[in-house]
Amino acid sequence: MWVSWRAAAERALYADDGFYRHAGQPARHFRTSVHASPLFGAAILRLMPDAPQIVDVGAGNGELLAALDTDARLLAVEKAPRPAGLPGRISWATELPESVDGLVVANEWLDNIPVDVVELTAGGPRLVLVSADGTERLGDAPGPDDLAWLERWWPLTDVGQRAEIGRPRDDAWADLTGRVRRGVVVAADYGHTIEARPFHGSLTGYQNGCQVSPVPDGSCDITAHVALDSCAASTPGTALTTQRDALRALGILGARPSVEVARTDPPRYLRELRQAGEEGELISRDGLGSFGWLVYSIDTCLPGAFSARIAV
Repeated sequence: MWVSWRAAAERALYADDGFYRHAGQPARHFRTSVHASPLFGAAILRLMPDAPQIVDVGAGNGELLAALDTDARLLAVEKAPRPAGLPGRISWATELPESVDGLVVANEWLDNIPVDVVELTAGGPRLVLVSADGTERLGDAPGPDDLAWLERWWPLTDVGQRAEIGRPRDDAWADLTGRVRRGVVVAADYGHTIEARPFHGSLTGYQNGCQVSPVPDGSCDITAHVALDSCAASTPGTALTTQRDALRALGILGARPSVEVARTDPPRYLRELRQAGEEGELISRDGLGSFGWLVYSIDTCLPGAFSARIAV
């Protein structure tokens, strides 16, 4: 049966037997900033250190929340069942809470919200349809709302050019920020802006740590980079920056310890060297540091250093 990529990915990822319904999937198939270092979560906590509640959206196995040193109420939101061994202080839910007072983190969540794929033909944009084995063919033109989104956010100019229609991600970001009464919302993700959209789109799959062709049969993660500028525009007041700039403003610098420390206190030197390595991975221009961050705050003050460096 031929369906749109959005419908196919929704079923492959989130149906009862879908990819994200099985505990432990993220850590098995790909590495995120959360897996790279607990310093990532600690830095995000500095955005609102007095948060009475912290919600991790798309929490995987709950690693981010488990690593936090805080007395806040902790809630992991994930489609998979609660993993064994998760600390009891972390609550688990499969749906977003109606309202939040505190800090909300959505690390690599938006890229897993399924989207339609289109390809420009001589007769205009056409939806790309897909079968369960990943075979594709072209279908009808997208609807008026999607065509308007393409014209504004991802204009197609050359036959064969592809785009992912980001309206579902825009709606998801607006919905998430709209649930926060007071606090800070952060989304970190692969992304692009209108100045540098990928010509052939970015739809891909991940399986066992490797990038693979996307096949919507539940065997692999299916993801596409996020049109971050479009998401930001869906919620006025959203700041768009890079993970490198954001984390550096929050004290993640990747600076190597002084060689003098190696002479006077070798164990300390090794600890600080390891920390510098972890920080370096989080802010690398060619890796995790190139992620985009969406930051939204309401009725709370962001740290001075962060506000001064990031245009909020």
